[in-house]
Amino acid sequence: MNIVFLSPHFPPNFYHFCVHLRRLGAKVLGIADASWEELRPELRDALSGYYRAEMNDYDQLLRACGHFTHQHGKLDRVESHNEFWLETEARLRQDFNIDGVRPGGIAKVTLKAKMKEGFQQAGIAVARGRVVSNLQEARRFAEEIGFPAVLKPDRGVGASSTFRVNDQRELERVFAEKLPVDYIMEEFIEGVIHSFDGLTDRDGRIVFCASHVFSQGIMETVNEDRDLFYYSQREIPADLEQAGRAAVRAFDIREKFFHIEFFRTTAEDRIVAIEVNMRPPGGLSMDMFNFANDIDLYREWANIVVRNEFSTDYNRPYHCAYIGRKQRKHYAHDHEEIMRAYGHLVVHHEPIHSVFSAAIGDFGYLARSKDLNELLALGRFIQATT
Repeated sequence: MNIVFLSPHFPPNFYHFCVHLRRLGAKVLGIADASWEELRPELRDALSGYYRAEMNDYDQLLRACGHFTHQHGKLDRVESHNEFWLETEARLRQDFNIDGVRPGGIAKVTLKAKMKEGFQQAGIAVARGRVVSNLQEARRFAEEIGFPAVLKPDRGVGASSTFRVNDQRELERVFAEKLPVDYIMEEFIEGVIHSFDGLTDRDGRIVFCASHVFSQGIMETVNEDRDLFYYSQREIPADLEQAGRAAVRAFDIREKFFHIEFFRTTAEDRIVAIEVNMRPPGGLSMDMFNFANDIDLYREWANIVVRNEFSTDYNRPYHCAYIGRKQRKHYAHDHEEIMRAYGHLVVHHEPIHSVFSAAIGDFGYLARSKDLNELLALGRFIQATT
């Protein structure tokens, strides 16, 4: 089995996917903009071929895949687990007749307006929203939904260029500085973000699922310079799981990780869909899956791709939390104090790559416990400032 993996070195923890594919007998063919020497030794050992290319130059990617076809035969899969490359993956699948999502099906999972249509077709509530091309259209829609409202690129990754606008003056300011792309405007929903995350097999069956609760959205984390804290739930609320499973069916997610975000509204305690992502959740969430269940989801994804088998039982014995900190803040407790007080709960800690630091912090801790209150106390301790 020949599997093309785009940017297999990034994020840094994703090299595990390639290692397990190789162990299961697949040929992993990497394409990235890094030099061979920059790749970690475990990744180099896992690759049966490597082509250095400018990743935003599609002609170079075509040449890379043509080279691999000549060297190894027909390509069976192309993957990255990275939202940024979803459209590129789809084009390569079409050009090389590879199984998976093609360009005709990619808009429903990359454009936020199309996602709303998919959620609605599945019977899941969404925030009122509309694509607005200019300030005049935004003003007219604001008359319908009122303020505050949210503006974000229709095709966006994370919370890049996403804004809460509280009045007409702030709306005008956003449009004076907006990117030259379509924006979607939505009513502001007061609530807590809950995710429904997991993995499907080749037939679209959910073989693993989890849920995380977030201290706030990435928009607030970035724009208000907050610290991010989120944790996994040992029991997924029934209404959240029902909506999540309906969304997986509606978006026909196959042989993929998924990360679907919902609001649980403050006033009515109901589930409102935000967006769907055909990738693992970001940051260290893959490792959180593993620590919460004592399993290896990197291996199990490879097992799905190669054999269409999921061979691990899981029962969520732990809550697992991510606690981020930012270098420019002054915290009450240093790393040594944290480890003395809570080292028995901390299972991992590491500096965070600068690409993700605005969203999740410059340094992250993972901790697990059967008792959620222990993790909440740990989060307060780590993120306390002076």
